[in-house]
Amino acid sequence: MDLSGWVTLLVAAVVIWTVLVIALYLAGRALLARELALLLPNLIRLFGGLLRDPRVPLHAKVVLGLASLWLASPIDLIPDFIPVAGQLDDVIVASIALRVVLASSEERVVRDHWRGDAATLDRILRIVRLGRRAPPRALP
Repeated sequence: MDLSGWVTLLVAAVVIWTVLVIALYLAGRALLARELALLLPNLIRLFGGLLRDPRVPLHAKVVLGLASLWLASPIDLIPDFIPVAGQLDDVIVASIALRVVLASSEERVVRDHWRGDAATLDRILRIVRLGRRAPPRALP
């Protein structure tokens, strides 16, 4: 695919994203529309802040860096212009990166760098923690 094809894909993804945000707003889901519209910019700022934070270990920064490259890349497993499914691989990559950060740093570090709505971050962290095994209980 040449440059014009990638530009067309990017424009299509932005248009679909915008239409989805507007549709949510018109459907009376203004808060959800706002969260969706600001999610990507907030994640970019979060990852950037975590990459510069000395409290985040090197291995977590490597994972964050790779995740950032994946999110910035126009090449995806599922093209972004496909509504919902197109963003699924990006969500999985971002979730894995955040899970690594949370496993090696305190949650406070992530909260210090989040610039969006606290309730949105709470939802993201709840999703990231799904599937995490509970620590084994000590025997009496």
